[in-house]
Parts: sequence; C-alpha cells; structure tokens
Amino acid sequence: MKSLLYTLYNIKKGMFICSLLLFASCIKEDSYENTPQDNFEALWHIIDQKYCFFEYKKQEYGLDWNEVYDRYSKLITPDMPTKGLFEVLGNMLAELRDGHTNLYANYDVARYWKWYEDYPANFNDSIQRNYLGTDYKIASGLKYKILDDNIAYVYYESFSDGIGNGNLNDMLLELSFCNGLILDVRNNGGGLLTNSTKLAERFTNEKVLTGYIRHKTGPGHTDFSTPEPVYTSPSNQIRWQKKVALLTNRRAYSSTNDFVNIMRQFSNVTVIGDRTGGGSGLPFSSELPNGWSVRFSASPMFGPNMEDIEFGIEPDIQVEMTSEDMQRGIDTIIEYARAYLKGMK
Repeated sequence: MKSLLYTLYNIKKGMFICSLLLFASCIKEDSYENTPQDNFEALWHIIDQKYCFFEYKKQEYGLDWNEVYDRYSKLITPDMPTKGLFEVLGNMLAELRDGHTNLYANYDVARYWKWYEDYPANFNDSIQRNYLGTDYKIASGLKYKILDDNIAYVYYESFSDGIGNGNLNDMLLELSFCNGLILDVRNNGGGLLTNSTKLAERFTNEKVLTGYIRHKTGPGHTDFSTPEPVYTSPSNQIRWQKKVALLTNRRAYSSTNDFVNIMRQFSNVTVIGDRTGGGSGLPFSSELPNGWSVRFSASPMFGPNMEDIEFGIEPDIQVEMTSEDMQRGIDTIIEYARAYLKGMK
C-alpha cells in the first residue's frame, strides 16, 4: 500500500519512508499484556495516536475520543469472555463512523456499515440485467454494451478487478461511435487506487488538480504533514471525448469515492444518482496483544479546494430509483442518464 500510494501520486518513495520514520519516532510504543484491560488500552491508544479524522468528526457530530475512553473502559472486566471483549471493542470503533475501521478476529470482523445501510440502495442487479442482457462484452473488470439508443453503458463492479491499457483501448474503440457514455460505479465498494486512476485518465485531455493528501507525522490529533497536491494527467492512449454520465450511490466507497472526486473535476462528466458513501481515509493496520488486527483510516484525502470528502460526495444531479419504475423493471437513474446524454434533460 505504501508504494502504491506514492507511485499513484508521484511522491518520492524516500520522502514517504522518512515521514513514516518520523511518525514512528514520535510515538512511544507502550508495553501491553494479553489481558482484557491491556487489549482495550492498546486499541484506544493506537486509534488515538494514528487515526486521521478526529478533528473533522468532532466538528461534524461531536466525537470526543476521551469521552469514548471513559464510557467504554467501564465495560472492561478482568474475567470477561473473549467474545464479550470483541463486542465492546468493536462498538467502541463504531463511534468513529468509519467504514475503513475494522477489528479482525478469527471468528468475526467488527465493522461499521451504517454509511450505506441507513440509505436507499438506488441499485438493483436484477433490473440492471435488463440493460446488460446476456450479450454484453467483458474487458477484465469492465462490463459494457451499446444500448439501443446508441448510448454506451459501462459497469465497473470493483476496483479490485484489474484493468489494463489494452482492455481500455479495445473498449473505448468499440464504443467510439456512441453518442454518450454511462459509466456506472454504483455498488463499487473500492479496491486499488491504481485501477481507478488508470480509468479516470481516459476522460481528460489536460493535467488537472483533483485533490490533496496529508499524512500523520506524530501522535497528536492535528499532527499532519503539509497537504500534497494530487494531479490527474491524461492517458497517452485512447481517450473518451464525448459526454459522460457517472452513476453513483451510497455503496460507492473508498477508492470509488476518490474516483468520483477525480471525475467530477472534468468538464465533460456529470455525476448522477445519489451521494457516495465516502471513505476518503487511506487505511493502515496494527495489531493488539491478543493477535487481533485493527484497520483504520490513517491518511486523509481531500477535494481540490481542501474540502473533506470522508462522508461522501454529492451528485451534480440527484436522482432516486422509484418504486414504480422498479416494479416495471426500469432503472430510473440509468433512464435519466440516457435522456441527459441525448439532451432531453
């Protein structure tokens, strides 16, 4: 992940290593035993010193990590069962409201999924099959088809599914005679930033400032590096020159959230659908004395105006799937995008 981040953002590897060493030297690693109390202390302090969104979430909903310590420490007892401890620690992490923050044991994963569970799905894979049919084409992780009104439809289910320049060249050449392109990343929970960037580079003809990234440099909640600008440059291969409707919903998360942030900076792209799920913190992992691992957001990413995108990105045009359309097997968001690309919206 370290080399991935800095390959992606063209920041010298040596600078990254130095920043990590500086951060490590600023944090005193306490010695903990494998007891309920020490596992609790270790987890609380790992998050306290290395998590990256404390100030933002204090502002957004009043998160007070010290108050969280006081409240949850009262639930820890010397003889509590292992699964009871796991539940308490998982609930404590949920106070961060962060889908990138998880506790891993052999038998379960503590997670926070309310970032999408409390919202309309705005996607139905059974209805989507009405548009893709059975004769769609597949280019690695991309599914694509030319709809009957000469609008291209491309679905990317996960940025964990690799794509190469050959895949993109062949697909864009196949779709080049279409009047517009629908790029659907709904329910794409993220994956590799290299894949999302490789795809985004096909939709711009110039180098564009698309955001900033910072890194923790010490244990304090505000100990961060100077923001590093992130640019997206055009691919030197086939690029799309026509209008794009980018479809989003709450389950567009993590690197998909970053992809949407990049794409919305391009003049030929319009984001249609629902707010993304967020997840702008790049994750890091650590371990508790009992062997459980914890993943958490460690490096915050921002939009080009240094705006926070941790809790998601609003679409340019808000469109919800209606129950009436769904009963008829129609995707309201796809239909709106088709009309928009044809100049009817």
